[in-house]
This record gives sequence, C-alpha cells and structure tokens, in this order.
Amino acid sequence: MVRLPLTPAEVERGQRLGALLRRARGCRSMLDVALASRISPETLRKIESGRVATPAFPTIAAIADTLGLSLDDVWAEINRAERTVEDQSVLPVARRPSLVS
Repeated sequence: MVRLPLTPAEVERGQRLGALLRRARGCRSMLDVALASRISPETLRKIESGRVATPAFPTIAAIADTLGLSLDDVWAEINRAERTVEDQSVLPVARRPSLVS
C-alpha cells in the first residue's frame, strides 16, 4: 500500500497539534504523559514535534484524556487557522470560550 504525501495543510495541522500538546503537557515530563497515555515516549515526541502529522485517533484520544483536554477543544484548536480563512465572511452566532490557550 502506497501512502500519499501529506498536503501542506495536513503538515500544518500536525504542527498545531504538536504545539497544543506541548503547551497542555506544561511541566509534566514526556515520559509521564506517554506512560499514562499507554504510548511510547518516542511516539509522543514525534507527535509533539510534528513529525507524525496524522496520528491515529485512539492515540490522540488517550493523550488528550491524560492531559485533561476534550477532543472538541483539540479539534477546534488544530483547525482554527483553516477556519479563520474560511469563516471570514461568516459571523458566529455564539462562541464558547476555548478551554485551551
């Protein structure tokens, strides 16, 4: 099976995901978070560095749970830049404050 190259948008999304997870991890060690998420520290390192731009859903769900992030907030954060461009002409009816800074 041949894997298609990632688009620039997918690479950027992966970088935003990695940055979000690094911020949410804060001062916790990568080893602590990885073990609590039942993944290898190497996998977490690759995701945080953006080297794995499209990690498996169960992996992200486990990391998000460990870090206390909702999947809705993760999804909103990693897609924020794309939506900003798409939604410039649309005013939101209501916005829930993001729990992720």
